[in-house]
Amino acid sequence: MSTTLQLAKRFREVILDGKWIANTNFKDQLSDISWEQATTKIGSLNTIAMLTFHIDYYIAGLINVFEGGNLEIRDKYSFDLPPIENEEHWENLKNKFWNDAERFADLLEKMPDSKMNEGFVDEKYGTYLRNIDGMIEHAYYHLGQISLIKKLIN
Repeated sequence: MSTTLQLAKRFREVILDGKWIANTNFKDQLSDISWEQATTKIGSLNTIAMLTFHIDYYIAGLINVFEGGNLEIRDKYSFDLPPIENEEHWENLKNKFWNDAERFADLLEKMPDSKMNEGFVDEKYGTYLRNIDGMIEHAYYHLGQISLIKKLIN
């Protein structure tokens, strides 16, 4: 299996359908969370909705680059979640997340393996491989946080 196919599989595992590493994934963890739970603040922790937005923000930013655009995302905006005031808002956020995740994986599958060693936008960001691996690791990090926050809420 090519490198890009393996990376797309790993990416889908953490977001959409995997159980291998964490015995769960974002879609599984968020499936039974109401909008009220998703926006519940516990101490100084981010909310589940904020963490969901945060990961999707980075996915959408990388998609833009994969599609030939510029890297327009900035860390300082990565938690700027628009208000979630009802179930529809929460469902819209999750659906955007699932759609962006699938788009990311589809684009990744279409990349040639040779692209993985190319520089990503700017030399300071390293290679495509480094950024894609970083996206997967970043997602697992926040998946763990969501799992713990969910336990605290319940």
